[in-house]
Amino acid sequence: MRYILSVKDLYMDYGQGNVLNGISFDVEPGQIVGYIGPNGAGKSTTIKIFLGIIPNYTGKVEIFGEDIRNKYLYKKRIGYVPEIIELYESLTAIEYLNFVGQLYGLSERQITKRAMRLIEMFDLQEAINSRLSTYSKGMRQKLAIVASLIHNPDLLFFDEPLTGLDANSATVFKELMKELKNEGKTIFYSSHIMEVVERVSDRIILLSQGTIVADGPFEELAQKLKQRNLEELFNQLTGFTNHQDIAKEIVSIIKGERDE
Repeated sequence: MRYILSVKDLYMDYGQGNVLNGISFDVEPGQIVGYIGPNGAGKSTTIKIFLGIIPNYTGKVEIFGEDIRNKYLYKKRIGYVPEIIELYESLTAIEYLNFVGQLYGLSERQITKRAMRLIEMFDLQEAINSRLSTYSKGMRQKLAIVASLIHNPDLLFFDEPLTGLDANSATVFKELMKELKNEGKTIFYSSHIMEVVERVSDRIILLSQGTIVADGPFEELAQKLKQRNLEELFNQLTGFTNHQDIAKEIVSIIKGERDE
């Protein structure tokens, strides 16, 4: 089988110890992979390596069957929604999407037609000619999602894509991931919203301190570890079991019980 994404012995060190400790996995076409872990576990670093943003890693990453080192054509077939959205503030939404579409080689007609319809689907039509500097966090998130989809990519990387979205838009996005999967798209999805990851993912990869500590369908992992939901499984495997004690301590502090 030709994997759409293949990772072998991936290490990354920013100079203060490894962020990634030799992780390896393969992703089949048409999978939704939930990539989860605590803050600092190495999730965003992994995705930035896949995108070619971080080049100084060791190990091997293949996308569409080719080593991504010194390769750039694979980027035409991927889409990306980052955790922190950075846009060209002086552009309008339609100008920004024209810019993105041209980067991916779309014609002006394709860009205009797709952009107008996608913006309407995400309820941004009234702000299509507004400068991006005036956009709220949720509006910026929607535009980033539109930009990630406009060129019909085969592989999508979503890093906390629900951040800032209202309830209706979040519901649309969750259904969108299922529809993309049905079209044969592959989605690599990182989020801290455990119930969403549990619901939409075919497979879950749990990263802790730069190491993969679980990999498989949620039902399989839950049965093996005897946990009812992904949040409990996450806490067990990352060693975080004192959340109730921490919450009680915070309340005691703000009540002044630790002022003495």
